[in-house]
Amino acid sequence: MHFIFQAPNNGNLVTLNFCCFESCFKVKLHLVKFFRMYFKTVFVFLILIMWGCSPGKKIMQSPKILVFAATKGFRHKSIADGKTALLKMGLEKNWNVDTTEDATLFTHTNLKQYGVVVFLNTTGNILNDEQQTAFEKYIQAGGGFVGIHAAADTEYEWPWYNGLAGAYFQSHPEPQTALYTVVNKKHPAVNFMPDTLRRPEEIYNFKSFKNELVNVLITVDEKSYTGGKMGDYHPIAWYHNYDGGRAFYTEWGHNPEAFTERLFLDHIAGAIKWAMGK
Repeated sequence: MHFIFQAPNNGNLVTLNFCCFESCFKVKLHLVKFFRMYFKTVFVFLILIMWGCSPGKKIMQSPKILVFAATKGFRHKSIADGKTALLKMGLEKNWNVDTTEDATLFTHTNLKQYGVVVFLNTTGNILNDEQQTAFEKYIQAGGGFVGIHAAADTEYEWPWYNGLAGAYFQSHPEPQTALYTVVNKKHPAVNFMPDTLRRPEEIYNFKSFKNELVNVLITVDEKSYTGGKMGDYHPIAWYHNYDGGRAFYTEWGHNPEAFTERLFLDHIAGAIKWAMGK
């Protein structure tokens, strides 16, 4: 680039070469473009980091399940088989499963890491007042509960638990095969089952049954076995939303063989899936 002008004193023409200025200008222009793009990239990167780390954004993790099998009364032989089966189920379903019989783990801090707490053939008064309060707060915060068999033979002096489990155990005849009817097939714990089926089980008669709270899934026909005391309507599995959380109970699970039975395992898997809100 050249500029020509006349000097004021002698009238001579002076030519100035601005090539170097032009080059500098181009360099500056490129630098401006570079820094604009650089800062734009950094800005977008920072926004992504802030979005990913925001308190409301949850990191996707495998669901955690606590299997609790403490007993202060009768102890079922099937507890060991149940623990093994649920640990194996966790591997198959990509669930992190912890098993324990230590009631001191029932604290607010510890329980909040679990999506579901399973009571596996628990019996008797297994939680103290402080632990009961922690479990209540866990459910009230949206936690899930799955009770298996003797979970109904647990905490008779805790009315809140009666509502959670849905009933208390009263009595049972000798284990025998009976006819069951699936009365609601819209739940994942039963939607794969036939309308009726026969299977061996120790069949509970219940007391303090919260019929007004729960949604019954399966009933047993008392005419198909001996020792039933609940008449024509004898529920054995149900679910409900309870005090802010989700609760499921099944009377099945007495026999060790149940925990190698595909139908029963799918029943429990569906219950856990529902209780964790999936």
